[in-house]
Amino acid sequence: MSRLKKMPITPVPSLSSSTREQEDSLFSPRKTHHNLRELTMDARDAALDGDPGPMEPTSYQTLFSRLSAARDTLPAAYRDTFYQPLLNKVAELGPARFAQLLHQDPRREGSAGLLLDAAHAVLQNAERYEPVATDAFQEVVSDLVDGFLSAEDRRGVLPPDLGVLPPLVKWGNPDFGPYTWPVDATSSVLGIQAGIVSLPPAHARRGLLGWAALPHEAAGHDILNADSGLTAELSNAVYDQLKSSFPSLATYWADRIDESAADVLGILNMGPTAGLGLVGYFRGLNAAWGGGPVLRRDGPSEDTHPADVLRGYLAAATVQKLRFATGTAWGELIEREVDTDLNGRKLDLEGASVTRELAKSSADAVAQVLVTYRPAALEGHALGQIQNWRDEDEARVNRLARGLARGPVELAGELAEGTYAAHLVAAAVVAGLTPDADIPSVHSRMIRQLKQMHDANPMWSALAVPFRGSMARHRIYRPLQKHA
Repeated sequence: MSRLKKMPITPVPSLSSSTREQEDSLFSPRKTHHNLRELTMDARDAALDGDPGPMEPTSYQTLFSRLSAARDTLPAAYRDTFYQPLLNKVAELGPARFAQLLHQDPRREGSAGLLLDAAHAVLQNAERYEPVATDAFQEVVSDLVDGFLSAEDRRGVLPPDLGVLPPLVKWGNPDFGPYTWPVDATSSVLGIQAGIVSLPPAHARRGLLGWAALPHEAAGHDILNADSGLTAELSNAVYDQLKSSFPSLATYWADRIDESAADVLGILNMGPTAGLGLVGYFRGLNAAWGGGPVLRRDGPSEDTHPADVLRGYLAAATVQKLRFATGTAWGELIEREVDTDLNGRKLDLEGASVTRELAKSSADAVAQVLVTYRPAALEGHALGQIQNWRDEDEARVNRLARGLARGPVELAGELAEGTYAAHLVAAAVVAGLTPDADIPSVHSRMIRQLKQMHDANPMWSALAVPFRGSMARHRIYRPLQKHA
């Protein structure tokens, strides 16, 4: 696969997941009535929004001047690792070679697209494009990477081979949807030590499920590509597991390990809403592109993604392997939604007809490998060991969701301590799933609270902190929780 490829899509005792807490949840996966269709239409409307975002910086002199003025707008952690290599590369190109680069890549799918996206990631932050939403977006991406790479969560696992900085974010290219340039591409071409994640500009205002798709990019592709050999190990492990029981699908799954593992990594980091969110988001995209609000059941050979239906079954199986009490119920909800779109038909995978039973069973086997396999690239640690979803996470999300539905703008008190961006996005999806939810209001409140978190993030302070999880204190003894 080309290295120049965009990859599309402490426990808290007072937040226990008791039976009463679950009963008080704003949304229960056991209920048949929910708001997923409305969230899907919200995703469709975002996909139909043609806002291209800021214009491409195609004038060499203007671009160099704007970049030169932007240095001090980035935190210290990014100046020598992202900003300076980018500025050096632009200076090295000069006007003539810069113009030639743009001419050779008119669709912006190769080197020119990468260079311009890196420039946008610097300039949109420096020049305050969509300042609230951009900071919110950056907080989500930083948190998702923090979950896998911070000193607190990655104990016993060496730092990644290709950098530990979270990607920088930018808006643009609505026709491409959410995508990332992983660090292996950015480092090999531009010499910068962080990836880039992009969202269509409409998601600053609508398309809540697009935010739930971010774990696939930032906690998925950007993690997979940061450790040399990890993707190949996972692909081989999947093939070896499936070749006896599912010989007709072993190669199909193994060849699509990038996208499959990215889906699983996203769910490990953001929990069940990342899985259900993918179902609704794919439906919305398909509706916008003329195929109707359903998951596609075809998987042509040229598509590096598994068929939508397979990804749905993979999400359901992964959720059921998470470490929280209602995982089975959430997984069954996702599976029912997928079954509805399949509607008794068979899948068409590279021209072969595949039954629902075979598709579902193979997806479960793939999920088992991706959650539990211990690759050498991670020093023998499974992805599900490094990150997982627990009852404390689910309880926190339920409390945050009630707040997002009611309308408080600020995170305060007990909830502000220990809440991460992944919790907030998951909570927004839960609030949006509630019948009669005001989805635009939930979306707006989520962004404002994420912005509040970003303003308090030490990584974006004057200190060169790679991510806030790196500053975890290691106590010899934990004091008892004090109660009023």
